[in-house]
Amino acid sequence: MKVFIYGQYWKEQDRDYVIMLLEKLSLSSIDYRIYKNYADQIPIDQITNYCLGTHEELKQYMPDVIITLGGDGTILSAVTLIRDLEIPIMGINLGRLGFLASIEQARISDAIDKLISNEYSITTRSMIQVSSDPDIFGDINFGLNDFTLLKRDNSAMVVIHAFVDGHFLNSYWADGLIVSTPTGSTGYSLSCGGPIIFPSSDNFIITPVAPHNLNVRPIVISGKNVIGLKVEGRAENFLCTLDSRNKTVSSEHDIKLKKNDFNTKTINLHGDNFMKTIRSKLNWGQDKRNYGLQD
Repeated sequence: MKVFIYGQYWKEQDRDYVIMLLEKLSLSSIDYRIYKNYADQIPIDQITNYCLGTHEELKQYMPDVIITLGGDGTILSAVTLIRDLEIPIMGINLGRLGFLASIEQARISDAIDKLISNEYSITTRSMIQVSSDPDIFGDINFGLNDFTLLKRDNSAMVVIHAFVDGHFLNSYWADGLIVSTPTGSTGYSLSCGGPIIFPSSDNFIITPVAPHNLNVRPIVISGKNVIGLKVEGRAENFLCTLDSRNKTVSSEHDIKLKKNDFNTKTINLHGDNFMKTIRSKLNWGQDKRNYGLQD
């Protein structure tokens, strides 16, 4: 088995967990490589002997599994390196909430054991693709979570005209608009009142950010649809994001969003599933109110 380890930022408090992972891989006779930008930050001798830094190098090595060290943002970043290789990702959570990176640090050894014994399933997650005139994101025009159009700084609200398959849907007077994948439904869209969608669903969620008209609500449409967006407002420039990447756009941009040509695959260890994750992360079924407070 071949494994590629991907991280973004080294934190000294992660040292024990990283060493635990590397030792477990070595003891299990697993061939591994480490993302070069991450390895360069790790204060462990000779670790740079096992580095890969580009998509082409990853394609040549072609690991069976990619292990990410961090939070959900680390997985979103890893997707831009993996691209169309569709190598399954196992996320170890060294961050905070972790809907995608759901394996806690204490489970590292058990996770590798289950990986070796094939005690896992794979979830295929659809992605969003952005095309625009003028161009915005170049070759890396895909995202796992969402695309957003937002006002900049403290400027006045924007007007975003939305179309579905060329037919006018609505003009959103708001601070912005989120177009989310099912995976992204537990991200920014959720915080703006959007619904939770199962990862294997083939949908897009259109969620306004602080809409001026209170009767405007998030909607779910088919992943087969093409969404068109035009933005205008008092400012000359507006902010758009694709996962963790951001660019400046203007009212001249004609933006089209559709389902991406390739997917992202994530690993669920046996005993883990999406329902268990959202119950845990959102504290469903738990009442933490303290009725015993005294004056």
